[in-house]
This record gives sequence, structure tokens and C-alpha cells, in this order.
Amino acid sequence: MQLIQPRSINFGGFPVKRLLPRRGIAGVGPWVFFDHMGPHTFSPGAGMDVIPHPHINLATVTYLFDGEILHRDSIGSIQAIRPGAVNLMVAGRGIAHSERTSPDLRAAGHRVEGLQLWHALPEEKEEREPSFHHYPADELPRLSEKGLELRLMIGSAYGLVSPVITFSKTLYAEFRLQPGARYPLAEASERALYLLRGSVLIDGNPLTAGVLALLSPEARIIEAEEETLCVLLGGDSLGKRYMWWNFVSSSKERIEKAQADWKAMRMGTVVDDRDEFAPLPEADNYSRMSD
Repeated sequence: MQLIQPRSINFGGFPVKRLLPRRGIAGVGPWVFFDHMGPHTFSPGAGMDVIPHPHINLATVTYLFDGEILHRDSIGSIQAIRPGAVNLMVAGRGIAHSERTSPDLRAAGHRVEGLQLWHALPEEKEEREPSFHHYPADELPRLSEKGLELRLMIGSAYGLVSPVITFSKTLYAEFRLQPGARYPLAEASERALYLLRGSVLIDGNPLTAGVLALLSPEARIIEAEEETLCVLLGGDSLGKRYMWWNFVSSSKERIEKAQADWKAMRMGTVVDDRDEFAPLPEADNYSRMSD
């Protein structure tokens, strides 16, 4: 296993553990970005305010364990994201969106925890029309066995097939394990396991919470040493991708065009959220724009 320790990021008082991107690592299958948001409790009057910002040539996946986030975007989508649902935003040729706390929750105070991941799109799909897809928790397949609760969010594994649309071979699954439970790891060309809570052994090798483990092709069995929550992600690599700020593409020139388009406000406005927008940064510390 190769272990990736998180970087601590702060978005206006909201703590985030960032596992990907990481210099020297292209990603895990199609996945190029991985944030663990929270857990964080907002006091009454406070909340999340990720102001309108753009994406191109990728798809974002938002999945909550606790709380609620209000999604709005430039194609007219307005959706409350709640625990257990999968929310897939396909940026394609370009989309802008915001993620905020609703007024009612802001007034009351609330707790939020979740994951946000981005996966690249195949080159022939990068410039498709943008779209937003919401899959309620009860539409996602589950598997219950002694000591195990498994939810398949994306892909095909363990005899289950997720309804979430995919553009390449993609895997994303959640495991909840009781102490002593053992279970095989689904196969994929590239895989990683992220442990949110608990302690596990992967083929006898220990993994502690908050760490992303890049798995070898030989990795086979996960075993819980205590009550555990973790996610398995992977799939087929799509080859080299450039990343700068919120843009991911197979083309450096396409990212440069997106920079100019956002600066000139040519990427649309977010429905019911037009008063703010994220300025184009002067530099991106996590950029992978070099050849």
C-alpha cells in the first residue's frame, strides 16, 4: 500500500481533509480529486457558503453522511443534498455552481460531514452538455451480511449495479463493518480505500483513520478491528489530465480557455445565486499544469 496523509484545508471556517490531488499521483482510476468535508457543527447563524465557481471536463460527486447542502447551478438545478443520496454534476463543456446552507438550517445550527470527489471524463465526452443527476438514498443498492453493511454508489460490484450514470469503468462503494468482520475487496484496474472511522487490516496490514491507501493489484481482504466506516474507489485510468483550480482537462489549452471564459463571465450564472462569484485565482497551489 501507498499511504496518502490528508492536507488540512479551511473554507471559511469549514474544515476539509484533502487527499487528492497530490503531486506525483495521477489519481485513482478516473478519480482525480478527493475531499473529506467535516465533520463540523455550525452554530446558529453560521453555515456553508461555497460561492458560485466553475468546472469543465469533469464530473463532481457529492455524498453526505450528515447534514444538508443546497446545490444550485447554471443550468437551473436546485437540489437539497442529504445523507445517503448521490449527487452527480457533469460539467462537460462548462458549468458553474454553488453549495450553501439553507436559511432554515442556518438559523437553527447543524452538523455536516461528507465526501466530494471529482472524476475525469473520457476525452470524447469532455465537451458534452452539462447536466445534474440526483439519486435518492433508497435507489442505491445495498448488501447486508453478518457484520457488514455495503452500499454501492457507482459502478458494478458484489453482484450489485448502481443506477448512477458512468462514462468509463468507475467504482465507488461504502463499507460499514463490525469488529472482526472480513470481506473481499472488489477488483478494479486501480483502487484506493479511505478510512473515515475505525481501524482496519488490509491483508493483515493496518490502516488508520484519515488516510487514503492506494491498493496494490494483489490486495484482497479488508478486516475490521473495530466498528468501521470506509469507502472503496477506483476504476480504469483515463490517462494524463491537467488540473488548475476547478478545471480538469486532457488539454492544457482548454484549461487556459476556461480561465479566460470565467474571467470574462462567459460561463453562465447560478440560478438564484447571482450576487457573488469566485474570482479567478492568480495561482493554484495544487496545479498539475506542467508537462
